[in-house]
Amino acid sequence: MIERFTDYDRAHLVTYLRLLDAARDGADWREAARQVLARDPDHPASRACWESHMRRAEWMTHTGYKHLASLREL
Repeated sequence: MIERFTDYDRAHLVTYLRLLDAARDGADWREAARQVLARDPDHPASRACWESHMRRAEWMTHTGYKHLASLREL
């Protein structure tokens, strides 16, 4: 995993927050994939997409947020 805040992270902050909210609310990964990631949960790659975005969202809550203070603008 990349251990620095990236342009991709910047572009997906809202997505990360929505995924974390869905997980907190007990949403099934399929529902989150459909509603947050606009992915068809029946597509084979959708689970991997959801998992990678969730890992990054969780990284942001534990470590990545520290990088936000060093950014000039979001």
